[in-house]
Amino acid sequence: MLTPTERAVLIEEIRTFPATLEALVTGLSPAQLTTPYLEGEWTIAQNVHHTADSHLNSYIRLKLMLTETRPSLKPYDENAWARFPDATPPDFALTFQILRGLHGRWVAVFASLTEPEWQRVGYHPDMGDITVEDLLRTYAAHCQAHLDQIRRTLVAQ
Repeated sequence: MLTPTERAVLIEEIRTFPATLEALVTGLSPAQLTTPYLEGEWTIAQNVHHTADSHLNSYIRLKLMLTETRPSLKPYDENAWARFPDATPPDFALTFQILRGLHGRWVAVFASLTEPEWQRVGYHPDMGDITVEDLLRTYAAHCQAHLDQIRRTLVAQ
C-alpha cells in the first residue's frame, strides 16, 4: 500500500504529463513525428495519440471501479488503435485538448479519494484483480514509459 505522500507524487506525475509531453514534441517536424525510426516501436505521433486513448480507457476504468462492485475492465488492442487515421497524423491539437482536460479530471478524482476507495477492485482479464491504487501506479509509470519511448526515438533520429 502506498502512503499518502507516495500517492501525491504519482498524482503529480499524472497532472504534469500533458505539459511535459507537449514540451517534448513541440517544434518537431512532421517527418520526425511520423517516421518509424525504431523497429517494433511506434512513431512519435502514434505515441502521443496513444496516450489519449489509453488514459481515456484508464479514466473510465477508474470510474467503474469507484461505482461498481468488482467491475470487469475491458482490454483493447492498442496496436490496432495505433493504426487508426486519428492516431497517426502529426497534428496534436485535439489530442492535447483531450489530455489536458482528461488529466485535470483524473487528478481531481484521485485527489478526492478516501482510504477505502483506494482499495476498491476491478477485474482485468489480462492482469486479474487490480485496485484503484494499482491503477494510479500503473498509469504514472505509463506516462513515464511513453516519454522515455519518445526520447529514445528522438535519439535514434
